[in-house]
Amino acid sequence: MATAVRRSAPANTLDRAQKLELYYYMRLTRSLEERLVNLYRQTKVVGGLFRSLGQEADAVGSAYALDRKQGDILSPLIRNLGSMLVQGAEPLEIIRQYMAKGDSPTRGRELNIHYGDLVRGFVGQISQLGDMVPVMAGVTLSFKMRGQDRVGLVYVGDGATSTGAFHEGINFAAVQQCPLVVIVENNGYAYSTPLSKQTAARDLKDKAIGYGIPGEQADGNDVLATYAVTKRAVDRARKGGGPTLIELITYRRKGHAEHDNQSYVPPGEIERWEKANDPIDRYVAVLTGEGVTDAELHAIDERIRKEIDEATDQADASPMPEPTDALVGVYAEPGVIPPLWFREGVRSAVATHERPASWGTHDG
Repeated sequence: MATAVRRSAPANTLDRAQKLELYYYMRLTRSLEERLVNLYRQTKVVGGLFRSLGQEADAVGSAYALDRKQGDILSPLIRNLGSMLVQGAEPLEIIRQYMAKGDSPTRGRELNIHYGDLVRGFVGQISQLGDMVPVMAGVTLSFKMRGQDRVGLVYVGDGATSTGAFHEGINFAAVQQCPLVVIVENNGYAYSTPLSKQTAARDLKDKAIGYGIPGEQADGNDVLATYAVTKRAVDRARKGGGPTLIELITYRRKGHAEHDNQSYVPPGEIERWEKANDPIDRYVAVLTGEGVTDAELHAIDERIRKEIDEATDQADASPMPEPTDALVGVYAEPGVIPPLWFREGVRSAVATHERPASWGTHDG
């Protein structure tokens, strides 16, 4: 189980509209995942389904601290759908991606949120946990070498902090003073392994000491505290202060994936976190305490419901991939010359075992 939460001071630089936007992204994350669960149970989702129930605040709050106009970029993990939504990903493409549709971002070749868009500022993830730290160290080193005023952010779980890739990547970023923020989501478990079984460190933020960089810890179920601690790190990186390691204390209320029944979790633990530490319930209490009305929140909820309903209908009507599309863009997106299989005359020639005229001749 995760260590006790140390609460950070809430962000005081956000206006009312921005705070409502944080609510929108958190609620959108949860509602979209709930819709994906329904589709999964209808066997319309291809592959596994990974949820962030109970962790919406850490993904949304941290990503919100980046500046898209500056070209900041992040690398999400499977439980960071919220961060991608903040960066501009849309429900329709997420649902199409999970359903492996032909018009999904990866045209049905990859699943869940394994895709990237450098224009909107998120890098496609590598399944091996921890491996995105050296990747993002390289990305942010390129920012520094080109004199760009940009910051990168990378997410890892508590288990990934025990991997070689994590160590090598964060050590390199520290030595090179890369403008990188490393978010460690301490949700208590690395799949089914509790934190105490994979590291002797009491606080994961203390690992920053070994790399000579700042380490901070915050309540990952408090979206404002998460935003505040990440904003400090982002500002520090943009000013040339190098990397920061941030440990966010949170809790994964669902299994590693939808198929995981969490039999390894002690009785009552999930219920305790749900009752006292649900990030959305806690944030609603903050907003209503600041004068936000139930009607305002309901209007946002209705907007989200309509967006997801429309996205679901469109995704459901989308076609599955054409089999021949597997031959397109294997190593890169199609260029000026169309792939061989799609060139005029090739299909019929292959069928008749003839040499297409478009192939030309070779006399040498």
